[in-house]
Amino acid sequence: MTKDTGTATSKAPTGLKRAIGAPLLFAFIVGDTLGAGIYTLVGTMAADVGGAIWIPLLIALVVALLTAATYAELITKYPHAGGAARYADRAFGIPYVSFLVGFLMMASGITTAAALANAFAGDYLTAIIDVPAAPAAIVFIILLTLINLRGVRESLGANLVASIIEVTGLVIVIVVAAIVFTSGNGDPSRLLEFAPDVPPLQGAFAASIVAFFSFLGFEAAANMAEEVRNPSKAYPRALFGAISTAGVVYLLIAIGAVIVLPPADLAESTGPLLDVVAASGVGIPPGVFSIIALIAISNGALLFMVMASRVGYGLAEAELLPRAFSRVLPGRRTPWVSIVVIAGLTIVLTLTGNVATLAETTVLLLLLVFLSANVSVLVLKKDKVDHDHFTAPRILPVLAIIASIALLTQQSATIWLSAAVYVVIGSLLFLAARAGRKHQERVDAR
Repeated sequence: MTKDTGTATSKAPTGLKRAIGAPLLFAFIVGDTLGAGIYTLVGTMAADVGGAIWIPLLIALVVALLTAATYAELITKYPHAGGAARYADRAFGIPYVSFLVGFLMMASGITTAAALANAFAGDYLTAIIDVPAAPAAIVFIILLTLINLRGVRESLGANLVASIIEVTGLVIVIVVAAIVFTSGNGDPSRLLEFAPDVPPLQGAFAASIVAFFSFLGFEAAANMAEEVRNPSKAYPRALFGAISTAGVVYLLIAIGAVIVLPPADLAESTGPLLDVVAASGVGIPPGVFSIIALIAISNGALLFMVMASRVGYGLAEAELLPRAFSRVLPGRRTPWVSIVVIAGLTIVLTLTGNVATLAETTVLLLLLVFLSANVSVLVLKKDKVDHDHFTAPRILPVLAIIASIALLTQQSATIWLSAAVYVVIGSLLFLAARAGRKHQERVDAR
């Protein structure tokens, strides 16, 4: 990796205080990456690939690291909030393309929240209280929406606390699996078993789509670029360190889960890690672990709903969505129209989809966003700035593009249709916003 020389990025003008160092940034990205996905999708991966779930996790880790190199360059080169939509705007200067990238980000937040709502209403909740899944998921979304409407003051300190709780649950799984293994119980040979009636390579690539869902979250770190001290050095270290840490934790979870439980048992569960803890015989109360898992899932769902509603507000402020999306509550100053629309769509998706399908849809949407970012970084290589920044060798975004396309080819027609529906809805909203803007211009000209 190389870097261009010039004025230090930390001195670049910004309206925000640069108060975040590399350790805190690392903790934030770890907390954003480690989380709800692995609590729910171990079983889905086991259904696709059997006990060899470490293979799709390795594939997903490589793709995540390749894309992280792109983000490390773009974030340090343009240390401003906005993420992939801002980079697409700078690279191509086409409003519709910028809008579509931002809208896909918003759509991914809605779909992720729906997937996590389904996960919340599954085995983790029923271990505490036996309630029907659909009403539980709807109430869950409504409660998160009320919090969002009231105003969520997201601080790194609060995120760190939630991250500690999430990681505690994962550490529990790793420890109990180690106890089972060292006591001579469990079956390590399952790690080399593939799902019956599924070709190993096909199963590995199918599971890697789901595995990639567990690595999502680092894109959100781009929105903190204006608050990081010396981002040229802090971002690459924190980004690569956090994703690598998540990869190691996920691999240990996968290996431990398969050693403790047969893949077929994992595949049938909506709370697979709870089953692993229960099967270990260590004596951890199921209710305690379920609460930890529910906190992790709730935190993830809330963050994605907040992200989606703010993206909708931002697109409306840029006149790329109808102006109604930019309406805010008096006093609270929260974008209530955007929040309510996001909540409504999340409920619809929760009732019509399942965790695996919604997770795969999220991955497809974000693979398209990452594809845009990887193309953008190649286009912007010729763009020179007057400060230090991380520079990824061209081969890395090229490999990331190839890997993203490979994963996209593994998506089913149903998942592509879901993404197409999002694009059609987004395009109609874009055209409505454009028509509204032209109408207002004609009114103002009179």
